[in-house]
Amino acid sequence: MGRINYEGLGFFGTKAIHAGQEPDVATGAVIPAISLSTTFAQTSAGNPISTFDYSRSGNPNRNNFETAVAALEHGRFALAFSSGSAVTAAVTTMVTSGSHIISVNDVYGGTSRYFRKVANRSNIEVDFVDLNDPNNIKGHLKPNTKFVWIETPTNPTLRLVDIKAVADIVHQQPGNPLLLGADIVVHSVTKFINGHSDVVMGIAVTNNEQYFEELKFLQNSSGACPRMKKHEENALEVAKYLENSSFISEVIYPGLPSHKQHNLAKSQMHGFGGMLSFRLKNGNLSSSNKFLQNLKLFTLAESLGGVESLVELPAVMTHAALTAEARNTLGITDSLVRMSVGIEDSVDLINDIASALNAVFVKKD
Repeated sequence: MGRINYEGLGFFGTKAIHAGQEPDVATGAVIPAISLSTTFAQTSAGNPISTFDYSRSGNPNRNNFETAVAALEHGRFALAFSSGSAVTAAVTTMVTSGSHIISVNDVYGGTSRYFRKVANRSNIEVDFVDLNDPNNIKGHLKPNTKFVWIETPTNPTLRLVDIKAVADIVHQQPGNPLLLGADIVVHSVTKFINGHSDVVMGIAVTNNEQYFEELKFLQNSSGACPRMKKHEENALEVAKYLENSSFISEVIYPGLPSHKQHNLAKSQMHGFGGMLSFRLKNGNLSSSNKFLQNLKLFTLAESLGGVESLVELPAVMTHAALTAEARNTLGITDSLVRMSVGIEDSVDLINDIASALNAVFVKKD
């Protein structure tokens, strides 16, 4: 059996099954065995039997996983880290003291906290910019701007960033910024890639060998297609139900034509994802908590992307570290509820939401 040419595989689902999953050359095992060893034998000093010497630097399972994700992202290199935040830290460490970073303002709460409270200790300046209009970036580019950090869709307001437009603008920047456009793709593997809420991991993918080598050093030094379709189908059904509910003032889901960036989502996304947010009509912290307490199938918890449905209140959970003024600017109000829609039956999920909404809005005789 010959080696698979991953670049020749045109479809995501096929790559997800085969990339990094070739039969073991020693045993013929179709699924790679779990590698538990922390260290690997050497034939002589400095000459390991295989490409592995110590598991912090790499092991067969991690190599398989990195190969798979690189293929899915059409990248040459991928590096797995202990968490998504660890990838953020590693990428930021690639720039030197006195550097400038631009970040989308509606960024994940943990990333915002890292940029504001950790990166600044290394004398790294970070500007948070509204990238709903990519041209907003032009007024913030500086000679010492080293990279632009974007998330799309953002969390929890599901705003999209036009990746190509931002990349085109940044490429016009004089000098040689460290990162231009989407030269490094970052995933929190904890979320939809894992899908079972039992792994904490992050991964970075790049086509640039220089970035790969530097991230590889930092990695060593610092120590699923059918499921996604079901997530997306369920999220769309839930979003449609909520949009027609008299108890909801706004539904934010890129798959709805009512989303302001629906056309952009269609042009740069393969699917619309399993995340949605909505606002309770005339809601406040009390009504939001009552709604959450009456849900049965949606578990109240942070994180997202598991097969089970989760719900959270960003204002007092994932984005509690932001000031009230910053939250209001981003639209993260006390009435904004974020849902990670799982792969349960959509009818059951909708019935659960309906019951919780009735508990809040329908007065009992």
